Amino acid sequence: MATVGDAAQALAERLSVPLGRIAVGGRSFGGRMCSLAVAEGLPAAALVLVSYPLHPPGRPEKLRTEHFGDLGVPCLFVSGRRDAFATPEELEAETEAVAGPVTLEFVDGDHSLRRSEAAVAGIVANWLSGLS
Repeated sequence: MATVGDAAQALAERLSVPLGRIAVGGRSFGGRMCSLAVAEGLPAAALVLVSYPLHPPGRPEKLRTEHFGDLGVPCLFVSGRRDAFATPEELEAETEAVAGPVTLEFVDGDHSLRRSEAAVAGIVANWLSGLS
């Protein structure tokens, strides 16, 4: 999480903007670390979570959502419809705990999102451009 904070700070400095104007995020474990950092107080404009690992495959009782109530920023979750780490139904149910506004987008694919990279990039770009 320190790496997330350092990278966000470096980007904010490079762009000459306050840290709170930077959207942070990542894919799978990287996104989870970003969400934990924001929940623990890292200022951010938004979170982009691609293939968020809601639980280990085949272990839906092992949720990784204890911090969702502390996420007060807009959150974008992009996930494959066949992701073994989080089904669309599981994500819809669990993201209700997120304190900030949530956008859920689903694309064809599994956790890897292979062959859906362009679609994911378009979703993220469009969502970020809509933030004020």
